[in-house]
Amino acid sequence: MAALIRRFTRTGFGALHNRGELLSVEWQEERMRMTELLIWTVAGLFFALLGTGLLTAFVVFLFPENLRIYALAGFALLYLAGAIVAWSNLKGLLKEEPFTESITQMRKDAECLESLR
Repeated sequence: MAALIRRFTRTGFGALHNRGELLSVEWQEERMRMTELLIWTVAGLFFALLGTGLLTAFVVFLFPENLRIYALAGFALLYLAGAIVAWSNLKGLLKEEPFTESITQMRKDAECLESLR
């Protein structure tokens, strides 16, 4: 009986250790993903703003002076559409649930413990 309890305890601690390692790995992956997401977002915004500002100024100055307001309005609509597309893509990236594998394993463990009752 004592050997059975020891084996059961060892198995339980082993499972906790495995889950802890899994959570640690997923935590590191999530930190790296968030850092990469932030870096690419900032870089993309910087270059997009710089490029579009210069391109807009160039194209607007190509128009005759009396039509420049219409060129600016066209660019404003174009930039608004781009912002909407970017926002929807960013929302899609942020919908990914973190620690999915750890949560799945913990649910399986809970189901297994419930079935022992």
